[in-house]
Amino acid sequence: MPTYIPHDVAREDRPDGTILLRSRVPLGPVVRNTGAWLHQWAGAAPDRVFVAERSGEGWRELRYGELLQQVRALASSLLARGLGPEKPIAIISGNGVDHAILALAAQYIGAPIVPLAEQYSLVPDAYPRLQYAIETVRPAMVFAEDGGAYGGALALPFMNSVERVVTRNATGGATTFGDLLKGDKSVDLNAAHAAVGPDTLAKIIFTSGSTANPKGVLTTHGMLCVNQAQMAAAMPVISARPPKIVDWLPWNHVFGGSHNFNMMLANGGSLYIDEGKPTKAGFAASIRNIRDHTCNLAFNVPIGFAQLVAAMEKDESLKRAYLGDCDLIFYAAASVTQDIWSALAKFAKEVRGEVPLMFSGWGMSETAPSATQTHQSVDRPGNIGVPLPAVTAKLIPGEEGRYELRVSGPNVLKGYFHEPDKTKEAFDEDGFLITNDAVTFIDPEDANAGLRYDGRISEDFKLMSGTWVRATNVRLDALKHFADVALDVVVTGQDRNELGLLIFPHPGSINDAVLNSGDIGGALSAEAVRGLIQPRLAAMANHATSSSTRVVRALMLANPPSMSEGELTAKGSINARKILTHRQALVERLYDDDDPAVVRL
Repeated sequence: MPTYIPHDVAREDRPDGTILLRSRVPLGPVVRNTGAWLHQWAGAAPDRVFVAERSGEGWRELRYGELLQQVRALASSLLARGLGPEKPIAIISGNGVDHAILALAAQYIGAPIVPLAEQYSLVPDAYPRLQYAIETVRPAMVFAEDGGAYGGALALPFMNSVERVVTRNATGGATTFGDLLKGDKSVDLNAAHAAVGPDTLAKIIFTSGSTANPKGVLTTHGMLCVNQAQMAAAMPVISARPPKIVDWLPWNHVFGGSHNFNMMLANGGSLYIDEGKPTKAGFAASIRNIRDHTCNLAFNVPIGFAQLVAAMEKDESLKRAYLGDCDLIFYAAASVTQDIWSALAKFAKEVRGEVPLMFSGWGMSETAPSATQTHQSVDRPGNIGVPLPAVTAKLIPGEEGRYELRVSGPNVLKGYFHEPDKTKEAFDEDGFLITNDAVTFIDPEDANAGLRYDGRISEDFKLMSGTWVRATNVRLDALKHFADVALDVVVTGQDRNELGLLIFPHPGSINDAVLNSGDIGGALSAEAVRGLIQPRLAAMANHATSSSTRVVRALMLANPPSMSEGELTAKGSINARKILTHRQALVERLYDDDDPAVVRL
């Protein structure tokens, strides 16, 4: 059985310069709803683990047969309460076994789930984001695993009319998850499930809201089910044997909650929840979990792979645990660097004798999420592949071989929740989703070589000279050079002569004494951080080709991005527009050569 189907793209060049790309790879069968996968694997592999979470020194594992029983019992309780297509369920806590049961039970009867970032409920400054989401979708029920940890959020006034459900530490009249698992035999569960079809709403996923309030992406069963069929058609390696992953990616985001979660469910796989994260505080837990469970698929973001490579360089046993049985490595959110890519390939060759399939793709919440994907062997990062089966990519020409990317297909949303105007604005005259992302061809003469992501068109700006700056690319380059000292950076320079950076320091990279005493009105003293910043600016400048890529000044910020102000999104990424607006005074200072916080090249 092949591990992948080679790229096979039909290209249509239109007279106006627009290019259409379509895959010739046939789409396989598509199930009717997510419950079909559950029934399939409960019958075929009832004793195989679907989802597990850390429990003390061991694991709480839930197998497919038991999962179906609990999903049906819980679904009957929801149905008896009147929940269904018009009554969503908000989930405010993170990844967990009970979260999985509730999500599948809700979808089983056609009640959409609304998974929200747990930070919204754990960080009081983020309560306005929680309030916006709850008041927008008006759920009939809200779930949090721990009534203690999430008690503050559950007690907020806008929660008063919502049934609150918790697994443990129930207070204030909250229903316990265990009570719901008792089921209710008075309802016709089979009829309710039979009514759930491709057009039934499965979940509402809120976008990051980079320019305005977040939009609720209406994600149907059909979108989720066809997206898994699209990936399986191009990548037989996914189903060649039961997939297994140890995964931390949050379920309120499409990468973890739609791509990975449903890939395990669709293919009879096992998802071991990693309570760790690629952070200084959480990485040790991830390492422990990887040692506990050898997996055959690896999904992560670039910073996660970078930390794993650093750890594996010093630990042969970790290298074998992570890569010894690995068939596929997938990165998303940004491109990994060539050195990380090469290290992963080298380590895998050492411990398994061959390099697993290493690939990436492109997608968004609105595409369920995968729309393009590399599904043949490539030798370097940065390639986002070609359209998946049944997806059409529309490329609108720009400058210097750059194209605006638009897409259509059965995995693309039909609209936003109660946002008819934004829904209309999201599509062009031909019905293609306007993504505001840009791509270039890897090889202009061969569409099968794939596409390269080339930044957000909406984030580009001009210098005073009229030169266009591709801000996303400058940011990614800066993050490569500042990876050990910066959590993230914001590129500045619109209508100015030079590019600059606002830098959010990485915890632990700067001495606490500097952080506490070096604050000058929201920025750290240049003398305190010059040794960290100046060499890295110089390294960036060594390969800069023009004023549009040469960064010459920077400020190290004293205060982290604020979630309550919208500077930090639910995905944990920064919102550059909000930061530039809220910290306009710091941007002005960045271009004042006499300011004691400015570091210049």
